[in-house]
Amino acid sequence: MRYHTNMKKNQQIAQSQPLALLGDISPETFLKEYWHKKPLLIRGAIPAFEGLLTPNELAGLACEDDVQSRIVSFDKNQWQCEQGPFSEKRFAKLPVRDWTLLVQSVNHHMQEATDLLQQFNFIPQARLDDLMVSYAPDGGGVGPHFDSYDVFLLQGLGQRLWRISDQSDLSLVEGAPLRILKNFDTKQEWLLSAGDMLYLPPHLAHWGIAVGDCMTYSIGFRAPSAQELASEFLNYLQEHRTFEGRYVDPDLKMQDHSAEIGADMVKKVGDMIAPLRWNDGDIAQFLGEYLSEPKSHVVFDSPNIMDEASFVQKVVKKGIKLDLKSQLLCSANSFYLNGEKVEEDFAEDEFALLLKLADCRQLEALGSHNISLKIQKLLHSWYLVGYLVF
Repeated sequence: MRYHTNMKKNQQIAQSQPLALLGDISPETFLKEYWHKKPLLIRGAIPAFEGLLTPNELAGLACEDDVQSRIVSFDKNQWQCEQGPFSEKRFAKLPVRDWTLLVQSVNHHMQEATDLLQQFNFIPQARLDDLMVSYAPDGGGVGPHFDSYDVFLLQGLGQRLWRISDQSDLSLVEGAPLRILKNFDTKQEWLLSAGDMLYLPPHLAHWGIAVGDCMTYSIGFRAPSAQELASEFLNYLQEHRTFEGRYVDPDLKMQDHSAEIGADMVKKVGDMIAPLRWNDGDIAQFLGEYLSEPKSHVVFDSPNIMDEASFVQKVVKKGIKLDLKSQLLCSANSFYLNGEKVEEDFAEDEFALLLKLADCRQLEALGSHNISLKIQKLLHSWYLVGYLVF
């Protein structure tokens, strides 16, 4: 990858510097000693942090059609899970305790949420999933469970009691709409207040319980299964490979049983698909398209139409940023935006500019900086489909 030498050096320095967000340990140390290995409690990870939105504002998001949300409740010894969007009347009928509202991908709807995620950029963006925000009154939570992915649990409003266990018994409550652990055995617990954060590695059993009104910000990471990756990669190959010819059998012979799939047919088909091959470049392109692909419910808003000259003038004066729902990733010398490879070759300065946009999700006012004609046309085309905003 064509990073500038000083850019590499700056990244190395940043990775080795203590980070308050991680309890004054460096990202390098965190990745080596904690990531995927053991939990980490950070008191005052973000001092004075009380959240990005109020419970009412979160409930308002959960009423929107393009927002994924759930209400999980525990009543009469039974777990229940309802899918949004919800109405105001539904919230009015909720009990005073023992339920929680969860809203996914809040970073798609609030710039402040995206800014919060940027503080975790010591983890590659390709691994980041979303920011989920939950509200719960006293006793609320989603029950004892384990996740297949890493998560940072940042406390906003109120307090939450977290219990964890390294138990091997992963039997589940039968008939529950969620994967609730049947026999949770608390080994350790912490009470988190506003600004505190708990990191949990995958498959560690945990249980969060609201102590009074409580809001928690969950920074989750993608961990696709081998089956999902294989399936998606085969779909990718199907779209990017062409095989000539058709099955023929001029040497067909009589069989004892007409219903049998003969050995000759098996061999012929095997020979037809034997040329199927792939290399690291194919895998890199697959990952770029797959990991930047928006989720199925995501819709980009149409911008105010602007001709290219006016657009470039505004970019120079004010800068430009990725839409909250956009994902721009880079692999080797290629860029991938919202599930598509950018089919262009870039000069070094062009590449550096796009890499900055990918890393920082925005370009500040460029002043007298010259933007090549290629970049002007590319950014303008992205703006017209809603991938970039001012």
